[in-house]
Amino acid sequence: MGRYIGPQCRLCRAEGRKLFLKGEKCQSAKCPIALKRPLPGKGLNARTKKPSNYAIQLREKQKLKRIYGMSETQFRRFFSMAEKMAGKTGDNLVTLLECRLDTVVYRMHFASSRKQARQIIDHGHVLVNGKKVNIPSYLVKEGDKIEIKEKSKKALLFKENLKEYTRSGVMPWLEVDPDNLSGLVKLIPQRSDVVDLADIKEQLIVELYSK
Repeated sequence: MGRYIGPQCRLCRAEGRKLFLKGEKCQSAKCPIALKRPLPGKGLNARTKKPSNYAIQLREKQKLKRIYGMSETQFRRFFSMAEKMAGKTGDNLVTLLECRLDTVVYRMHFASSRKQARQIIDHGHVLVNGKKVNIPSYLVKEGDKIEIKEKSKKALLFKENLKEYTRSGVMPWLEVDPDNLSGLVKLIPQRSDVVDLADIKEQLIVELYSK
């Protein structure tokens, strides 16, 4: 199945929460979730019908997959990696997703969304420990230095995106030097650290894939 190319805000409406797919618009009063727009393509009867356990598990998986902008194949691969790690599979899955380079670039506010972060990485603007990495799914490690390459630092895009850093700061496991467009992965995040995903019930995803 190909990548979804339809309206991004429709995905947020389908999941009933902000997925932060549109950058600045998601923070504005124009966000359809803030405007309490209805679910797409569904009537009142469909919205009030009690969902099955499978439907609840599927929605939770779709929600997390869409937040990180991944295909089913990519998401399933990360789930398999999480299963092989020590500890809870659900916690491991969230940690792995947070360690993706596109997520880290987004969390450092070098990009306004994960989609934009993937484009920035694809185009070769990002260095990891001084070396160009153009793979969005690359997994960062504790102590890795992430920076925008020197030739790209003058781009207005990065200065605009860093305004969000001024407003909201950065996740506690990361450190950002906005003047030099660089950052440091201080720690590998734990599940409890990812507070903006507090409503995600990853155990339902584990149950879905365990069938």
